[in-house]
Formats: sequence, C-alpha cells, structure tokens
Amino acid sequence: MKSNRRKFQKNDAAFTGLEAAIVLIAFVVVAAVFSYVMLGAGFFTSQKSKEVVHTGVDQATSSIEMAGDVVGIGASGNLTGLMMTLQITAGNNPVDINKTIISYRTANVYNESVFDGTSWEEGGQVKWIQQTNENNLLEKYEKVQLKINIAEDEQVGPNTKITLEVKPPTGAVLSVSVTTPPAIEPIMSLF
Repeated sequence: MKSNRRKFQKNDAAFTGLEAAIVLIAFVVVAAVFSYVMLGAGFFTSQKSKEVVHTGVDQATSSIEMAGDVVGIGASGNLTGLMMTLQITAGNNPVDINKTIISYRTANVYNESVFDGTSWEEGGQVKWIQQTNENNLLEKYEKVQLKINIAEDEQVGPNTKITLEVKPPTGAVLSVSVTTPPAIEPIMSLF
C-alpha cells in the first residue's frame, strides 16, 4: 500500500493540467471583456459619426426653395419692393419664418437684414398662401409669400442686378439673382 501512495505523490501531471486550464479560462475571460469594451467603443464612435453626418447633411442642404418668380414692385421709375414665394424642399424639416434672415445686394448697396417676419395684415412682410396650422413654421404643403420693402435711398432703377439671400435658421442659404427690366412697371416678374 505504501508503494501506491508514492506513485500518486510524485505524479504532478494532473495538477499541471488543472493550472493550464485555469490560466486558459482566465485569458479567455480577459479577452472577452476586452473585446466587449472595444466593440462598445466602436458602436459609440459609429453612432457619433452617424450623428455628425446627419447634422452635416442638414446644414449643407437647402431647406427652402422658390415656388414661383420673384415679383418686383415699382413706382416712379424705381424698384420699391420685392415679393417671393417660398416652400420647404422635399424631406426637410420645418423652417421658422420668424428666424429667417433675408438680405439683398446690388452693385452699390448691401443690406444684411431686410426682413422682420411680421404679418402682412399688420403692414408687415409675411403672407401665408397655403397654411396647414396657425404657427410661423413653414412646413410640408405650405407656401409663404414674403414682401421685401426697399428703403428709399437704396431703391434701384432699370437694368440693375439684385441678389437676394434667404438664410433659414438651419440649412444652406438660398441665393436668388434677378435683374430689373429696362422699364420699371408697378408689378413685374424679375428674371
């Protein structure tokens, strides 16, 4: 019986196999935790990248477009005002008309803000052509006509190029260039 006990005491093969299995399991667990952390960081980064791309697309695409011609209002041989009809582009978010900035430029004049967003009925510059609700957001299926009054000292005569810039709160600037005709009429389309 003594000789059998010595056989088992000197044989460490089973113990070394158990140690190797524990070390292997520890490496697998550490690798799994590390890969989980790396995948989580990757998913977070890809989500942030997606948000950046969507924000960039919203800022780069124009959210409004012209719905018709620019109409000029004339008196005494000078252009005294402009009217334009706007709508949102397909698939874009609503645009707050009150936060929209309109500027115009000629060869001699640059006026950076000629729009105050007040209602046409109040002597202002906004007239809703089609409106689905009673807010000042230009939304799908809506059209708004904007009237831009030109100050007396900034009025232009015939054959003058005018550039209008409509700057919505988000999205690209809508730039429209028109030229007054050779004869200024009370109401005329500008091209």
